[in-house]
This record gives sequence, structure tokens and C-alpha cells, in this order.
Amino acid sequence: MTSKNTSKKTVGVIGAGSFGTSIANILAENSAVLMYARDADQVAEMSASGINKGRELHKNITPNNDLAHLAENCDVIFPIVSSKGFRSVIQQLAPHLHPYHVLIHGTKGLDISIPKGKDISSYKKLSREEIKTMSEVIRDETVVVRVGCLAGPNLAKELADGQPAATVVASQFDEVINIGQKLLRNNNFQVYGNKDLIGIELAGVLKNIIAIAAGALSGLGLGENAKGLLVSRGMVEMIYLGKALGGNTQAFLGLAGIGDLVATCNSTLSRNYTVGYRLAQGETLDQIIESMEEVAEGVNTVQIMKRLANNNNVKAPITEMVHKVLFEGMTTQEALHYLMKYPFNVDIGFL
Repeated sequence: MTSKNTSKKTVGVIGAGSFGTSIANILAENSAVLMYARDADQVAEMSASGINKGRELHKNITPNNDLAHLAENCDVIFPIVSSKGFRSVIQQLAPHLHPYHVLIHGTKGLDISIPKGKDISSYKKLSREEIKTMSEVIRDETVVVRVGCLAGPNLAKELADGQPAATVVASQFDEVINIGQKLLRNNNFQVYGNKDLIGIELAGVLKNIIAIAAGALSGLGLGENAKGLLVSRGMVEMIYLGKALGGNTQAFLGLAGIGDLVATCNSTLSRNYTVGYRLAQGETLDQIIESMEEVAEGVNTVQIMKRLANNNNVKAPITEMVHKVLFEGMTTQEALHYLMKYPFNVDIGFL
């Protein structure tokens, strides 16, 4: 299967949130970009002002509200929308896609396949077959074969400020990795490749749970010893959960795993960290969600992974405690006391 010349073609970005905007600006340094937003008023405002999310848009970006037009003009498309709305957006895009399209998503979340009208809270267990990564959603809903993802320590504000950073483009296809590197790489943004698509997706997803816990530790006023304990045990837990979903250990030891974990567990710019911090300060989850402009993916991920762990008998005490704090009325202090008493007899048991 041959690809059209991507260097001369317009590149599509679906999603005009803070991360989508940052990626669009990076792409625009090398290519013309069509950036899709669902809200027509937002598109009109971006077109008139050249600004989105308080950031100036690169002159090579054209705001767009027409998925058919975007698919017709862009062979390479970067969907960067919340996991909750991801399948719906891909379903809307699907009629306009062809096998020559390349999709590289930047969504760090999971999709669950449960009957309509059902809520995840009514499930105690979820199997692997009921949980989909975003690349699997793309393959479910479209004719596109060449799929990839972006993952890494990519805090949107720092990307927007042009600070040095890096990401991983993961795909089973070398061509997708090469396309992603060619389109994204610049003097301040390094792009690595990885063939373990599922593993890299899961690394980006699962670290959000640990980031919520890290924010809670900071909200409790605890120091670096506690943070080091959490990050190291969190990485172990991520690997066990990731293996239950079909990921390989190696994916978690690189930029998309430990790199992203360190960044989000130490940054007030992380939405997931912020959720944990505010919980420890006494706010409720409903209050926090209502006041946040964008989704903290870890909240949904915690619900899914708690049920996967139940189904697979995976010990995931951090995930369990975060779930209890978010949804079962436990305080952050009570969760900390439980974890400090948990019998971790072996430091590393997966090598």
C-alpha cells in the first residue's frame, strides 16, 4: 500500500482543546493544517481572531467545521478528542475515510463496549473484550488500516510555550512512525518511534490514575519520599494492569511510560494531578468536574481499570484506593493509611 506525498499535503487535526491546539501549532511549522472543532461558533471565533485557548494559532492553521472537507483534503489525520466522545467522532468521520488515510490519535483514554442505557457503575467486572484503546476504536469503525498514536510527557501548556519536549509515535507500521516523525519533529520537539501500539497507548492511559494519586499526596502536604514511593509503586501497578490488557513491559519503561508518569505526577499543569490535589483539599469530585474546562481522563480510566482488575484478579491497590476516594466516599487520608499498611512483600516482580 503506497502513501501519497505527506510533505506537500494538508494535515488534519480533529479537536481544538488545549492539546489539540498545541499539536496543530507544531504540525503547522512543517505543513498546512486543517483543525476541526465541533462548535461552529468556536470555529468562527478562531477564524476571526487567530486565537484559541488563549494561544495564537500558527498562520498555517485553518479552523474547520466540516469533517467531510477535512477528510477529502487530508491524507493524515490526528484525532485528539476526549475518550468519551472519541467513538462518536470517529463514526461521523468514517463515511469520509478511505484505506489510504493514516490516523494518529492523541487521546489518552479508554472506550468501553457495554449495552446502550447501561452505566459503568452497574458493572463490577469488565473483560478485555469490553475495553478498547482508541486505535481499536478506529479499526472497529473505519476502513483505515494504518493507525498510530502519540504518547509521552506532553503537557499542553509547555508545548504551547515552545519548551523542549518529546513524544512517541507508536504503530505496527514503520510508515506511520516515519510520517509522524516527519510531520511533528522540530528543533524543540523530538519524536521517537515504537512498534508496540497497544503498550504505548496503555502507558499513556494508565499513568493518569497515578497522577491523581500524586496530586492527592501534594494536597495532603506530603513530600518527595512519599512521591517517590507512589511513582515507583505506581509504575509496577501500571505494568501489571497493562499486561492484563495485552501490553508489553518494555513500553512502560520508556518515554510514554516512566517519562509521562514523572511529568504528570509533578505538574500542576496536569488535569489529573489537579483532580487529586483538589480532592485532598476537601472538594468533591462533582465540584471539581463542574469547574474544569477539559476532561481529566484518569477519572474514567479509574472506573474501567478497577473493574478489569476485579475480572483478572490483578492486585492494583493504588487504583482501588483512588476509586474509593473518587466514587465511594473515602477520604484521601484514609486511602493513604490503607496503602501504607498494604503488604508489598516484593519490590519488583515482573522481570
